[in-house]
Amino acid sequence: MVFSQSDNSNLTNTAQAPILRMEGVHKRFGPTVALDNVNLEVRSGEVLALVGENGAGKSTLMKILSGAYQQDEGKMWLEEKPYHPRNPLDARRKGVAMIYQELSLAPDLSIEENIVLGMEPHFGFLLKLKDIRRIASDAMQRVGHSNIPLDTKVGSLSVAEQQLVEIARAIAIGSKVLVLDEPTSSLTRKDIQLLFNLVRLLKSQQHAIIYISHFLEEVQEISDRYTVLRDGKSVGGGKTSDSKVEDIISMMVGRTVEELYPHSPRKFGETLLRVDSLAGVKNPKSASFELRRGEVLGIAGLVGAGRTELIRSIFGLDRVRNGEVKIAGFTSLRRTPHQNWMHGMGVISENRKTEGLATNLSIVDNLTLSRLTPFISPRKLARESERWVKELLIKCDSVQQPIADLSGGTQQKVAIARLLYHDVDIFLMDEPTRGIDVGSKAQVYQLIDKFAIEGKAVLIVSSYLPELMGICDRIAVMCRGVLGPAHPVSEVDEQQIMLEATGTEIGTA
Repeated sequence: MVFSQSDNSNLTNTAQAPILRMEGVHKRFGPTVALDNVNLEVRSGEVLALVGENGAGKSTLMKILSGAYQQDEGKMWLEEKPYHPRNPLDARRKGVAMIYQELSLAPDLSIEENIVLGMEPHFGFLLKLKDIRRIASDAMQRVGHSNIPLDTKVGSLSVAEQQLVEIARAIAIGSKVLVLDEPTSSLTRKDIQLLFNLVRLLKSQQHAIIYISHFLEEVQEISDRYTVLRDGKSVGGGKTSDSKVEDIISMMVGRTVEELYPHSPRKFGETLLRVDSLAGVKNPKSASFELRRGEVLGIAGLVGAGRTELIRSIFGLDRVRNGEVKIAGFTSLRRTPHQNWMHGMGVISENRKTEGLATNLSIVDNLTLSRLTPFISPRKLARESERWVKELLIKCDSVQQPIADLSGGTQQKVAIARLLYHDVDIFLMDEPTRGIDVGSKAQVYQLIDKFAIEGKAVLIVSSYLPELMGICDRIAVMCRGVLGPAHPVSEVDEQQIMLEATGTEIGTA
């Protein structure tokens, strides 16, 4: 069941007025319209998910809410009073706090020092140490973690614990509305559940929470309602429990889920990659498969099963103990990554920021650095780069733009473009859609489908079963370092894949 934005008021108790309301918000940057008549409201004791693709306007809207930007048109109310924050500090003092993906804590200060930073109680030039301890203790108690010593240096805490301190700091200053911006992007599954428990605790304390995330399964688990932005406009929303992920995706990208996973008719050719009994130092323990021209083969499995190690072993990034890797009939087990590049095999790393791209360099540098010749023509390299930028519809100012300035989805397309620049026939793709929005994912899926049609061979590792089921021809499951046989997608379902991934016999499930 899907509701329009105007229907949102019917989803909660209408007797309770929203604690925060934004109406008709407009924002322009020169000729670019970033926000166009956007509406949003959230009530005390409610979790509202704000979703949309990168560039949909979420960040701009939240920067207006937090006082970092001023809207061109529109009005805001907080606790039914006009709300006009002059800056982020003013917004916090009035009761609205942003908890960003990149936390803003002082790592060399203690928990209690961070919590009161900027609002230290004092008498003249003297700090009131007892009051500081009381404020910090009360804030940590309210986030359910009074067990952590207040004199602990924040830099020694885990990311999840630092997040707790950031939220406790917002509570200590009296924030009533908390905006959590991609809060789980650096958390383990266990830490995500701890965060969700905290969100539920804050909700029970009547805080209003705006939750921003690309992970729609998390949105379904933690939010009461959702609002969708697309191209700077409010395009819908609804009660989360009444809506399917497919409904939300359709609103976000403006097309159905069936269109999200293109799977054109494919013609399989000769075997381009053959792996026989491959074993690494730790993982994989044993892996055998064949990958044909024009085929997309998916590798499923749990985190830690050895999927990434399999990719790295095939490409020569990790040392192997035994087994064979053959590219088009030629054994490549002892070849270096550079030699594998030269023989038509390329890789996209799971972590593009630390392994896949040089983020301080330009697009043209990232595309061409791994295939330079003794006589380099910068103009020719730029022309080659412009060709692939145009081919993959990469949004950028120019090919000289630094990679760090691009969105996650655009960075991923640059990583793919490098493989095309090398003219590889075999694509090894490790979590190619991790950390990018739904619209960018759709573009990556279209590219993979295009590669298969053109006769490329694609091996893709993914933790997201719907995308494996949607884009692959066959799927093999890895469990505790051992790769099972590949099954045609038409012969398996998600339940069977999960049973194999957990090592559970079907008859005992």
